[in-house]
Amino acid sequence: MGEIRNFRSGNQDGPPPHGPMPRRLAAIIVGDIASYSRMMQADEEGTHARVKRIERDIIQPSIVEHHGSLVKTTGDGFIAIFDSPVEAVRCSIVIQQNLLGRNASLPKHSRLEYRIGVNLGDVIVEPDDVYGDGVNIATRIEGIAEPGQVYISGAIYEQIKHKVVCGYESLGDRKVKNITDPVRVYRVLPDADAVGRTRGRRENVLMFLLSITVMVIATGVLWYFLAQPGRIDEQAATPTASPAASPIPQPLPREAATQTPQPSPSLAASPSPAPSPSAAPPREPGMIAIRGGSFAMGSNDDPTERPVHQVTVKPFSIGKYPVTVQEWNECAAAKACGFTATGKDDAPVSNVSWTDAQQYVTWLAQATKKPYRLPSEAEWEYAARGGTQTKYWWGDKLQPGMAGCKDCGDLAAEQPAKVGSFKPNPFGLYDMGGGIDQWVEDCWHRTYQGAPSDGSAWSSGDCSSHVLRSGSWKNDSRYVRPSNRDGYDTNVRYPTHGFRVALSP
Repeated sequence: MGEIRNFRSGNQDGPPPHGPMPRRLAAIIVGDIASYSRMMQADEEGTHARVKRIERDIIQPSIVEHHGSLVKTTGDGFIAIFDSPVEAVRCSIVIQQNLLGRNASLPKHSRLEYRIGVNLGDVIVEPDDVYGDGVNIATRIEGIAEPGQVYISGAIYEQIKHKVVCGYESLGDRKVKNITDPVRVYRVLPDADAVGRTRGRRENVLMFLLSITVMVIATGVLWYFLAQPGRIDEQAATPTASPAASPIPQPLPREAATQTPQPSPSLAASPSPAPSPSAAPPREPGMIAIRGGSFAMGSNDDPTERPVHQVTVKPFSIGKYPVTVQEWNECAAAKACGFTATGKDDAPVSNVSWTDAQQYVTWLAQATKKPYRLPSEAEWEYAARGGTQTKYWWGDKLQPGMAGCKDCGDLAAEQPAKVGSFKPNPFGLYDMGGGIDQWVEDCWHRTYQGAPSDGSAWSSGDCSSHVLRSGSWKNDSRYVRPSNRDGYDTNVRYPTHGFRVALSP
């Protein structure tokens, strides 16, 4: 990535510009295509066209959606800067996940895979470039990243570790070229549980190697005894010798060694598995009828929740619980939803994109002949408040045991609790705050300026992102408030995202 790798600390030849050069603290993303030279040599025009499509379809829109600025593209890479480290990392994850989907159908040697490095530092900003050690460090981190991965500096990690629901694998302090002090580097794992699986795989490898070592030692011992025929003959000539006392392992008969274990009678008598859910009508979610009414939507606690505005909601029904793993997998079994969810049947389904949620409600509506859909943002907040206007539906102060979140009074969990684990709100709805983030129908807007007042979904504007409500078990109590809102990329799955359904009368 030639041009990027030539960044320096801003000391350039020639006369200095008039006045001081503008400086700012920024989160810097540097991206670079692995094996770019090889691919250009094999197909120069085709590779160039593919890179430009990726820049147009994925990289540039993702940067804009996460409130960053594309500084430059350089043939085989790009540089972008952000005010927010959180948005920089989220943007990097979205780019890599979108590229993963685009590359899925291609052979390995034809995939355009980016390495991405992210750093936080003081930079010198010019109209078409940025300079400084902050950029240099991001470039060096990108240089050691694996294809398809996001690596971040310790400075970025300290800013985002409690704000972005990811796994982080520490790679230790790295000495990088032209930087005096070592740089602490972390690998970002979009799935928060992936770091545990990575450690588990390492432990499995160690156990495998240990087993091989034991087998080698056992083989050596066996060879030692077999190499002493006199000792074996002597033992064989002793009629009173017990077979158990023989130092030679007794092999199984050939028939026993190849026999497939048979199930026990109790297992053989167990009932056969239930027929596929696709062959039967779907299990309909439990619904709560909401009479409708008027309420003050939003709050002054966050700029995205302003202005507070009066909304009138028509009668509707909404799911008593978020959609569960079992309910989702009925859709997957019917080949109408894109993946089979893992986890306990009564846990809320997670790692669902907005598009995935739409697949489910479309299938449910067609299968039941009822107008199932996602709730609008206004309907969700009206239902979550349960007729109250306090900070939380139970009052203005946080109370333990009322919601599932990081500081809601329970020990931190690795996954959301089963649906209905906490008390219902006054409308009889469970998990309307904490547990799992919940998609709604509306496109994301940064404020309520111009929002509908009739309770309908706000579907105008840029719909590359949609609204999430509730907060999750990984968030703190600020996200449990009924007025809390956030937006995320429409087509990207995330480990804490789920949904519940609504039904028109």
